[in-house]
Amino acid sequence: MTLKPESKYPNRRSYVLKMRSDATPGELAGRIENLVTGQQREFASGGELLASIARDLESAPDGDAKTTLP
Repeated sequence: MTLKPESKYPNRRSYVLKMRSDATPGELAGRIENLVTGQQREFASGGELLASIARDLESAPDGDAKTTLP
C-alpha cells in the first residue's frame, strides 16, 4: 500500500463552527475559526458564512486553494 504525501482533506481547511444559541429559527449566526491560522470571523447569515470561507481559501498559500466559490 502506498500512502499519498498530500491529504485529500488538508489541515489548512479545518474549521470550528460555533452557532449562536440566541439565533431565531431559520437564522444562521455564529463564528467560524480556522484551526491552523486561528483566525476567527463572525457571521450573521449563510451568505456571510460562505463569503468568510471563500475569503479564507483565497488567502491560502499558492496551490492550496484550488476551488473558487461564488
